[in-house]
Amino acid sequence: MAEVDFDKLVAIAHEAGDLAMRDWQAGEKAKKTWEKSPGQVVSDADIAVDHFLRERLEDLVPSAGWLSEETHIDHSGAGDDLTWVVDPIDGTKDFVAGRPGWCVSVALVQNGAPVFGILNAPAMEELWVAKAGSHTEVNGKPLSASVQTAYDGCRIPAENLPAEINLTAVPKPNSIALRMAMVADDRADMVASTRWGHEWDIAAAHVIAEQAGARVTDALGQKLAYNG
Repeated sequence: MAEVDFDKLVAIAHEAGDLAMRDWQAGEKAKKTWEKSPGQVVSDADIAVDHFLRERLEDLVPSAGWLSEETHIDHSGAGDDLTWVVDPIDGTKDFVAGRPGWCVSVALVQNGAPVFGILNAPAMEELWVAKAGSHTEVNGKPLSASVQTAYDGCRIPAENLPAEINLTAVPKPNSIALRMAMVADDRADMVASTRWGHEWDIAAAHVIAEQAGARVTDALGQKLAYNG
């Protein structure tokens, strides 16, 4: 596994969350937002946090490449084996609406798999961290994922569910990373997405959930590969 000063990594994620919180606390009307594509909202805070993280993370691991939602991929040739995969604000719709269901998502991917993952959800006062093969926790508490094995009776983060199916809706943050973390902490049993996702949406949550005992796959049940 890549040699990374994990305490420094966590501190960087803390600072990024503080930066985002200043804008979040300013109120919905104070936020500058626009659509980068139909239905895809971005804010000044997304860009500011993205720039902050790129500068600090590239200093932390100069050999790593870069992939994020706001600046996409660095085609310089760096990072074939080691890449930062970042969503500066996952759950932007909740962020701009003043709801707490968003987070700063930072992952380090090595040889196609996430090996470090951090979700900083400052509006929820939760910090999720994981190291592949080592541990996963939220606010210092070890995580143990849901052990539900049957679809019937599953708790699913959702705003509403079909009445004819025996499923239980639990609170749904806009951030899919936080929904995956809910499974890692046994607050939900399953998360599924019917839209095409991106690596930056799930890389950090992947290592957090997997280290807690959850299974993370594509729609066909196959292993996910990153930085392809």
